Amino acid sequence: MDVLLKLGRIAGVVGVLLCIAGVAVRLGGAYYIAGFQVGTLLQAGTTVMVFGCLCFLAVLTHRS
Repeated sequence: MDVLLKLGRIAGVVGVLLCIAGVAVRLGGAYYIAGFQVGTLLQAGTTVMVFGCLCFLAVLTHRS
């Protein structure tokens, strides 16, 4: 279970960083970054954060 807890924390931080990067690029006036649309970067960040939440949920349900 410690692995899921660490994985959830890492996924949450990576997801937030991806979303921040996507917003910063879009506010800078660009629609693409490295050949991908900025919306794709935001969706990837959201997906990684949801994965982190599911890892935390698995840890919480296992503990109770």
